Amino acid sequence: MGSNPLVAISRFRFWRRIGPSLLLIGAFGLIRLSKGALFSEIYALLTRPFWPGTSQKEWIQSGAYFEYQTRISLLEKDNKRLREMLSLERSSNSFSISAAVISRQPKGWWQQLELGKGSLDGIDEGDAVLGPGGLLGTIYSVTPKTSRVRLLTSPGSRIGVWISRNKRHGILIGMGTNRPQLRFLDTDTKALPGDVVSTSPASTLMPPNLPVGVIQSVDNEALPAPNAFVQLTASPEAIDWVQVQEK
Repeated sequence: MGSNPLVAISRFRFWRRIGPSLLLIGAFGLIRLSKGALFSEIYALLTRPFWPGTSQKEWIQSGAYFEYQTRISLLEKDNKRLREMLSLERSSNSFSISAAVISRQPKGWWQQLELGKGSLDGIDEGDAVLGPGGLLGTIYSVTPKTSRVRLLTSPGSRIGVWISRNKRHGILIGMGTNRPQLRFLDTDTKALPGDVVSTSPASTLMPPNLPVGVIQSVDNEALPAPNAFVQLTASPEAIDWVQVQEK
């Protein structure tokens, strides 16, 4: 006994109407049961051709390595700066005052610094200012809470210095450049490139034997007396803390 054609057609129409809905419900059920894992797998499979290639992966790794190296370099520099500050503070006498550099003048910024301490903190005009490496300059202007430093490179800066190796004295004069000029008081200097220059023990305006710099060149033919150019051992352009030492 054959099936009724009308019944078969009716069943086909029924499944045709509800079939897509059942498939959609089943798909959502699978996604829910797998907590989205199946959907993620399908998405990954479809998008795999668009993933970054080997060259892109190497470029990303190179960038990460560069960032890592930069961070290490910055940390090493900061660690060195803090160690130099600690060493400077330990080597200074009990009358020194730590002060932060709060600004540099826009015109010739390497020639003048402004500090965050002043007369209320015990700073006076003429006090010596030291940084890691040696003498930076002197205090020439003071307010109750700030003070200004005339650096050794500044025009108008003049301090007494000497070379301990041959006991030759001179005047270190700021020229507005990064190397001040040393004018000797004797015609027979016996000075050589590499000689260490420090503050003069004969000076009454500056603590004696503070390191200043190293002679770079000597002109023995200059008149009325030989002169030399000095490379300073303290670098004001990268300094953010100083020690102010009383005369």
